[in-house]
Amino acid sequence: MWAWVLEQPAPIERRPLSWRELPTPQPGAGEILVRVRVCGVCRTDLHVVEGELPVRRPGITPGHQIVGEVAAHGPLRPGGPEPPPLGARVGVAWLHHTDGTCRFCRRGQENLCERAEFTGWTVPGGYAEYCLADAAFVYPVPDGFTDMAAAPLLCAGIIGYRALRLTGLPAACAGARLGIYGFGAAGHVVIQLARARGAEVYVCTRDARHQNLAAEMGAAWAGGAADPPPVPLDAAILFAPAGELVPSALRALDAGGALVLGGIHMSPIPQLDYDWLHPERLIRGVANNTREDGREFLAEAARIPVRTRVTPFPLREANRALDQLKHDAFLGAAVLDASR
Repeated sequence: MWAWVLEQPAPIERRPLSWRELPTPQPGAGEILVRVRVCGVCRTDLHVVEGELPVRRPGITPGHQIVGEVAAHGPLRPGGPEPPPLGARVGVAWLHHTDGTCRFCRRGQENLCERAEFTGWTVPGGYAEYCLADAAFVYPVPDGFTDMAAAPLLCAGIIGYRALRLTGLPAACAGARLGIYGFGAAGHVVIQLARARGAEVYVCTRDARHQNLAAEMGAAWAGGAADPPPVPLDAAILFAPAGELVPSALRALDAGGALVLGGIHMSPIPQLDYDWLHPERLIRGVANNTREDGREFLAEAARIPVRTRVTPFPLREANRALDQLKHDAFLGAAVLDASR
């Protein structure tokens, strides 16, 4: 098979991914072989490629928003689930495997598992013609979504869903005021979730094109990344990996509001004044997701239904797709098409 391999992290402008012919992997116990149809391009992939996340596996193949079909089964794992049938369409996401035994897994927080494995970071991912997945960690893709439309749901969507839940806003939140900082793949999904639940959404993002998209998608207001929204916010989510925006977002909150940091990597956060936190404002991070997050989100996305805006790239143009992601060259999400 052919796959993109990261030999050494480097700025994406240097085209650090290499297109290599590799042996097609064989599934082990509890695994399935997935023939990749499409793979979303995530900012986390960019953090892996540029070395902002530490190297966990040399020569990794990135990619963790995979829609594909089951091509082969490994032996059943004792106590494990029956795998999806051959030919079934499945989604493969960031959380590849957890040990199921650590203190976090035992209390229902598998996203914090001490020995978790992650698709495209610690195990090879979907910038390839084939990848392996744990049969217990894949998702059936709802029929209402094409492969292209579904790919961004598998990380931008799932993590956005978890971030929205961690704001503390109820599932029915008519009139609640939610701020979204950064309006890329995750932001353009979360606005649909929040508005379907009845919230007003205020978007802060640096690019006028993204501001216009937010307005088109029903934002009550859209302004610059550090502009103060016109009303106090009940909650906010910061998707941009820009720590310098934390003070602005925090000050925009009403008393008792929560700011959720929705990325795996962020530039340094400036010093904060205690007065900004004193009115019981809360800052919290998002670490990965649970499988339940994924199942709940995909069901809600199908009910709404969520519509993703995607820019397709041939699989052979992964370096270019990541470069354009870094420089905000497209709206919504980028998706690699393995058929091209």
